[in-house]
Amino acid sequence: MENIQLAEPASVNLQRSDGSEQESIVKRFKELQQGFAAQYRSLFPGKLAAKTVIVIPSLSLDEEILDKIKGAHYYEERMLCHLMLLRMPHTHLVYLTSLPIDPVIIDYYLHLLPGITGYHSKQRLTLISCFDASKKSLTEKILDRPRVIERIKKSIPEGYPAHLSCFNVTELERSLAVKLNTPIYGCDPDLQWLGTKSSSRKIFTYCGINTPAGFEDLYTEEELIHSLWLLKKNDPSLRKAVIKMNDGFSGDGNAIFSFAGCPGQEDLEKWIESKLPLRLTIVADKMDYPGFLQKFTTLGGIVEEFLDGDVKATPSVQCRINPLGEIEVVSTHDQVTGGESGQVFLGATFPACKEYAGVISEMAKNISHRLKDLLVLGRFAIDFISIKNNDEWKHYAIEINLRKGGTTHPYLMLQFLTDGKYNAAEGLYYTANGQPRYYTCSDNLQSDAYIGLTPHDLIDIAICHELLYNGTSQEGVMFHLISTLSQFGKLGVVCIGSTPERADYFFNKTKEVLDKEAEK
Repeated sequence: MENIQLAEPASVNLQRSDGSEQESIVKRFKELQQGFAAQYRSLFPGKLAAKTVIVIPSLSLDEEILDKIKGAHYYEERMLCHLMLLRMPHTHLVYLTSLPIDPVIIDYYLHLLPGITGYHSKQRLTLISCFDASKKSLTEKILDRPRVIERIKKSIPEGYPAHLSCFNVTELERSLAVKLNTPIYGCDPDLQWLGTKSSSRKIFTYCGINTPAGFEDLYTEEELIHSLWLLKKNDPSLRKAVIKMNDGFSGDGNAIFSFAGCPGQEDLEKWIESKLPLRLTIVADKMDYPGFLQKFTTLGGIVEEFLDGDVKATPSVQCRINPLGEIEVVSTHDQVTGGESGQVFLGATFPACKEYAGVISEMAKNISHRLKDLLVLGRFAIDFISIKNNDEWKHYAIEINLRKGGTTHPYLMLQFLTDGKYNAAEGLYYTANGQPRYYTCSDNLQSDAYIGLTPHDLIDIAICHELLYNGTSQEGVMFHLISTLSQFGKLGVVCIGSTPERADYFFNKTKEVLDKEAEK
């Protein structure tokens, strides 16, 4: 196959300092990462191995896009699933947040630990807050506080190897790693551009994987208009097109353009130019066309066809490349999307539909081998759109997310609680005792009626209505994003069942209970 060249976008280079200090940081970081393979080989297989995990749940993403997400800074709590690592009796955990976490939330997570007392786990847990609710990323807040960095260092027991676990890895996380003299189990930020929408399309093409018709590396309004015209010219039946910023998050950064009522080819491009500001449906809340265009010209992005079909699904495959270069398909999910545009990630069901779980897993493994050649490390997800026409599925890869995402924490909770594993060939998950498990999850169980319910209220309600996860039956509900509930009426849930129907039962029961309790 012809080698498709992947060139780092010029916009990325413009953001990088060429000073000697930055060069020193990059050099030291690469040395730390090179040594991580030996640490991984000796420590990760052993549950009794002494180690420290420093969790940096910073959403180091574009501030303007994050600002459109309700309770964005509370999303740092999604990685509290890492508290389950304390089930390993010689593992220490350091968890950083912008704001302090209510002790009732920490107690709730530690209560879920199998085979470990609360006292034992608390001795190995260090919680550190920056006491800063500003819009800066958590990592930036930590870097601004030398005393916090010193507290992190002092929290690592002498002689205990340590590594950072981050939501995503940027130059900020790289600088923090060097200050802590600690490697990151994640992708080098110099490769961050590989996870953009534009680079994703190029990688899919290189791997021979279907991707929607479209154009990448766009930066101007003129390029958007011309690309929309070409899409419609090449496919006169096309109803809509999707515009995506390179670094959008959870669907924000996307927009939909409708060709309804468009003229023939002769006047089409001028028509698109006149209609684009008027009929572009922007996913991000309260973002107008000038704001969207300004952000698009900064980040760059793509235009591609809006895929239609009799039956449509949006599955995702989560993969991992470990420091030894081993590739694993970790999980598959069917994502649930919604909002006016249908582009917003709301939740997921696990595993993905058996009709295609194995097929998309193999496609993801193919893509993962390419990413391994490009030196990618850690967890990442590959999103698909799957269309069923005449009883046949056709799958289109749409993006690579080189970070932990909305399907990471639900799966980690299931895995930590049941000590099981996903069988990619079968498309099924089995607990340690060989029983299958399924879940329905969401970061957006939301109602204005829930506003005012505190974390204490939620735990009390869950106990009284027998919603909490039961370690004996290995079924029930785990909550996350608990701090968003009182202010935003928003909550995250992972509902585990022995069948898909049982998982849905717990999800529906949780919503019914919260609706009734909110009326009191």
